[in-house]
Amino acid sequence: MSLYLDHFGLREPPFRTTPHAAFFFTGATRGPTLDALIYAITQDEGIVKVTGEVGSGKTMLCRMLLERLPDNVETLYLANPSLSRQEILGAIADELGVPIEGKATHSLTRALQDALIARYAEGKRVVLLIDEAHAMPAESLEEIRLLSNLESKAAKLLQIALFAQPELDERLAATDMRQLRERITQHFNLTPLKQDDVAAYVEFRLRAAGYHGPNPFTADAVTMIAKVSEGLSRRINILADKALLAAYSSGTHQVGSNEIKIAAQDARFSPLTPKSPFNLQPLLWGVAGAGAVALITALIMSNSPRSFRDADVSLAAPPAPQQAEQPALPKRHQALPLRSDAQAPAGNQDKIRFAPLTRQHFGQYDRWISDAPNNHYFIQLLATDATQTGEIEGFLNRATAALDASQIRAYRSNLSGRDRVGVIFGDYDSREEAVAAMQTLPESIKAAQPFPRQVSKLR
Repeated sequence: MSLYLDHFGLREPPFRTTPHAAFFFTGATRGPTLDALIYAITQDEGIVKVTGEVGSGKTMLCRMLLERLPDNVETLYLANPSLSRQEILGAIADELGVPIEGKATHSLTRALQDALIARYAEGKRVVLLIDEAHAMPAESLEEIRLLSNLESKAAKLLQIALFAQPELDERLAATDMRQLRERITQHFNLTPLKQDDVAAYVEFRLRAAGYHGPNPFTADAVTMIAKVSEGLSRRINILADKALLAAYSSGTHQVGSNEIKIAAQDARFSPLTPKSPFNLQPLLWGVAGAGAVALITALIMSNSPRSFRDADVSLAAPPAPQQAEQPALPKRHQALPLRSDAQAPAGNQDKIRFAPLTRQHFGQYDRWISDAPNNHYFIQLLATDATQTGEIEGFLNRATAALDASQIRAYRSNLSGRDRVGVIFGDYDSREEAVAAMQTLPESIKAAQPFPRQVSKLR
């Protein structure tokens, strides 16, 4: 147990490097990427690829996939990338309960297909998650391609998701890898966190660990963490943990640049090796990276119940940055009074304990939605699991500092049986007005990939 827990009033260590679902940060497109991955795996029929630098959060994302995929999805997980073709087949067969003794490769493949057909007949989907895929031998990568061919008369029998460092893109660029490359229909890239994201990440982890006081990390400390870590979540965790320990050793409750210097000296990170850009064109959707997330997110919401149903999502190119810091609001819209005692929407009372600012914005939503015209538009700033109370409160803190707080509202909804919280902004007579206002949002807010929606979609 960390020595500084009692010193800072923490329930558990906030910056563990081992994946923990309660500490999954959904900011910086991580949440939308997870939702897009779930959709792609359950609705698509191609290979899915997720790349990111060492320590960018690939393993955490994979862990969240294992927890959040529907019950009808059976997951197979391969953590050892150095397996031969036969060993891969054997590992999959073992997971599916298929006897492998005495079977040649072709016989084993046939047995696997029969087992997958049986599961398909039961209404189940099978997903193979492969970690560290960049380290796989060429013959094993070829076997992955062949496994993607397993199908019934109506559908693919095995969905495959590759998690890898950017080196996999370099390998796939080779001519002899073109067949596998063309089977990959979705490409996701976990980019390093920007400085604003680092600040939000650190605060989120602290709140998730039970911290209730003012942020102990100074602005200078966060700036230094962002620089030294180069935005990689694992490095952020290491630096923040060591810095808290340094503060505890000094008897202070504030973490400044001096504590970060001590942590950095102890961590001794090597600078990231620059990678040549690799722009692999996705074959199914025609967009890459954040664009793929945005598109699949639109599809998710177009097929989701209640407030997420038929969402009006703009897929236009990102707008050019503007000078204005805040979206312009319609003159007709009067500032709403802020009530500290606002409660969550009626009928949604449960054991989730939302922080005061979140409850306040629930109240603002209740007062606004009762009179808001159905044909008006607003900007969707955030949508995440209701259980992520620390993240929601942290986002609202940043949003209220950057935007007109009276125009920020929070609401609850249900997406595929999951309790969700949305954060929205503004009230506009037309979609054009909402899009124009989006262009002036601060970069820290744009990072969450906001989009315009119509009021009627909330009812």
